[in-house]
Amino acid sequence: MAFVSILVRARNDETLIAKTLDAIFAQEAPFDFEVVVCDDASTDRTREIAAARPVRFFERPSGPYKPGRTLNALVADAKGDIVVFNNSDAVPLDKHWLAELVKPLLTEPGKPRFTFANQLPRKDATALVRKDSLRAFGDGKVQATWKFFFSLASSATWRAELLAVPFNESIQYSEDVEWTWRNSRRAVRPVEIVYCPHAHVEHSHNYTLTELARRFRGEGAADREIFGAQPSLARELAGAARETLRDFAYLAARPRDWREIPAAPVRRFVQRISHWKGARQ
Repeated sequence: MAFVSILVRARNDETLIAKTLDAIFAQEAPFDFEVVVCDDASTDRTREIAAARPVRFFERPSGPYKPGRTLNALVADAKGDIVVFNNSDAVPLDKHWLAELVKPLLTEPGKPRFTFANQLPRKDATALVRKDSLRAFGDGKVQATWKFFFSLASSATWRAELLAVPFNESIQYSEDVEWTWRNSRRAVRPVEIVYCPHAHVEHSHNYTLTELARRFRGEGAADREIFGAQPSLARELAGAARETLRDFAYLAARPRDWREIPAAPVRRFVQRISHWKGARQ
């Protein structure tokens, strides 16, 4: 039976990391696993809280933070045949999350696959964050119509795949999408991306407009590098308009969330214009 390494990246997550780690250690799975925590210089009690549990710490590479470099170092250090990535703020919601996430790998051992979990919004998520989360994940029907979708926040694959083809260490955003897109298109043994709707974690963010702009600008730059598409302001604005209409329809059916109606178009246009600016870099 395979041995699993659960790799938990953390930074200033003292309010959630205890829930995440306790939920991990409560998993009912037909295999053994280790939990490795990589704390990125937290200034709160994150490391202290994690140290009170049976985890192994891994110190990230020195120098400016590059997600790909940290991920590659973590994978190299892992003891498992399978590596599970789970952010310290992605809280497993039941005792079967791990088994469900790893199941597609064990069904056909050695087959190149990368699985990812169903991310449910937190209880404090705004209405539009809930809508986006359920649309992106949920039963998977909507995401299946998109060009490409993947999230490393709670995911799993064979360690050998990542050792053979490491993460890109030059990009600052979307290193997970870059790896899976690149390897799903290779001519020999392409990696299959598998969504696991029954592997549930709680994970969402109520970003401010400033945080939203920074994130989408970074993703826009990464998308240009990964997919090579030329930025189009007209296409971005059209997308913002379509999503705003979906927001209005969603909010109209929920009177308690009507207070978010004025903010909907602002957030969508901030997202799309920031993405366009990032892609122009």
